[in-house]
Amino acid sequence: MRKAEIEVENLKCGGCAATIKKGLLSLEGIEDVTIHIENSLVSVTSKTAVLTAVKERLSKLGYPEVGDKNTVLHKAKSFVSCAVGKIDS
Repeated sequence: MRKAEIEVENLKCGGCAATIKKGLLSLEGIEDVTIHIENSLVSVTSKTAVLTAVKERLSKLGYPEVGDKNTVLHKAKSFVSCAVGKIDS
């Protein structure tokens, strides 16, 4: 098993966390996802090396890794992801 922690932008609440968890668990090889809202950390456990795919999915959902560009588009996507996560949870 491989574990990785990624600090992300725009993580604000349980709705955001629900969207991230659902989005990452749909990736092949992901075993577990833990979200630490207070630290803006996403912890991933996987069978294989999927870190690049995880970072790409996070960015597409609106939660880029800290240090990557956090554009207006990312912020808008995270706002929508947050709302959808609140509805789904």
